[in-house]
Amino acid sequence: MFWRKIPSKGRIFQPMTSALNRYLPKEALPGLLLMGAMVAALFAANSPLSGWYERLLGVYAEISVGAFEIRKPILLWINDGLMAVFFFLVGLELKREIMAGELSDKRKVALPLVAAIGGIAVPALVYAWINRGDEAALRGWAIPAATDIAFALGVLALLGNRVPVALKIFLASIAVIDDLAAIIIIAIFYTAQLSLPSLLLAGSCLIGLLVVNRLGVTAKTPYLLLSIVLWVAVLKSGVHATLAGVAVAAFIPYRPPKGASEGSPTLLESLEHDIHPWVAYGVLPLFAFANAGVALGTVTVDSLLQPVPLGIAAGLFLGKQIGVFAASLLAVKLGIARLPSQVTWTHVYGVALLCGIGFTMSLFIGSLAFTEQGAAFDERLGILLGSLLSAVGGTLVLRFCTRSPDRNQLAAD
Repeated sequence: MFWRKIPSKGRIFQPMTSALNRYLPKEALPGLLLMGAMVAALFAANSPLSGWYERLLGVYAEISVGAFEIRKPILLWINDGLMAVFFFLVGLELKREIMAGELSDKRKVALPLVAAIGGIAVPALVYAWINRGDEAALRGWAIPAATDIAFALGVLALLGNRVPVALKIFLASIAVIDDLAAIIIIAIFYTAQLSLPSLLLAGSCLIGLLVVNRLGVTAKTPYLLLSIVLWVAVLKSGVHATLAGVAVAAFIPYRPPKGASEGSPTLLESLEHDIHPWVAYGVLPLFAFANAGVALGTVTVDSLLQPVPLGIAAGLFLGKQIGVFAASLLAVKLGIARLPSQVTWTHVYGVALLCGIGFTMSLFIGSLAFTEQGAAFDERLGILLGSLLSAVGGTLVLRFCTRSPDRNQLAAD
């Protein structure tokens, strides 16, 4: 996924990644960039630059062709447009993992599947219990159910050889399932009033993508043209525009081009390789910078204890660790799954804590849940607090409560 080894052929990002890779674990870079973007947003929102920051995000940009136009502030171009590229990458990775990756092996998928289900259900229940009786606040039930895998795996990477490779694969597998669940939740629960003509146009685009796929087309242009029309149709339909990215990814062929030599990348692998650096070093940091700017000057203990931020923080920090760890323990005890090699229960608990780093996906779902609520809820306080506690807690557990794997065993693996 987007935390994997940084592609070495990215023309624009190659100088930066080559320099950083000499000093930092490769998997840590996306998470560190997200952290830097978050800090920059907090600084901008709590400094004399705050007015500039708000005005910048509120600047309108439009695309018009005759009577047709799309006019949105920069914030929504990022959230609806650039994040569709992120979800396209997520869709590509999901398809690859299901067809040839960790999720293609039923024996390996049982433990992360059960852990992911627990890590979604328990945080949602914690949030719902704290906000019971408030119908508007309950729209945010899915916010603490999300995991920011770039952050989580970035933290894990910084621990180096103290954690076994199998633990990173376990966390990555949970994240794949978590992302799939987030896509389904957004499609079902955060869809506005639907436009039938736009949905029909979107459906026609999907049929076109299916036909192109079945014809064995492996050129990028037909998929690109259809995906642009699909994104516009979904944007106007009432379904969130980012889901267009996932839909397109489902039709990208995972087969070698005709006449290609053995080992040649498929179109899916080629697109994943090309898009990865743009998402890791552009889309996600921009999203974090645009959405994490919380004004902290008026934050008090009382504001943190309001039901919405408290429910989110408790769901991320307590709900995630309880849900992931308890579900994993239950699956192993019932014989449904088994722990990976070199992974202990302390490792699993540390990962359960890291799964509480919600950040990017939590911010995104929060922006959908409370679109019409204005400033009535500041869910970002709970997201930042819960994610921070989870990151610190997971780091402490994995750093000081586990032993480094045997080097000979690591070499053998």
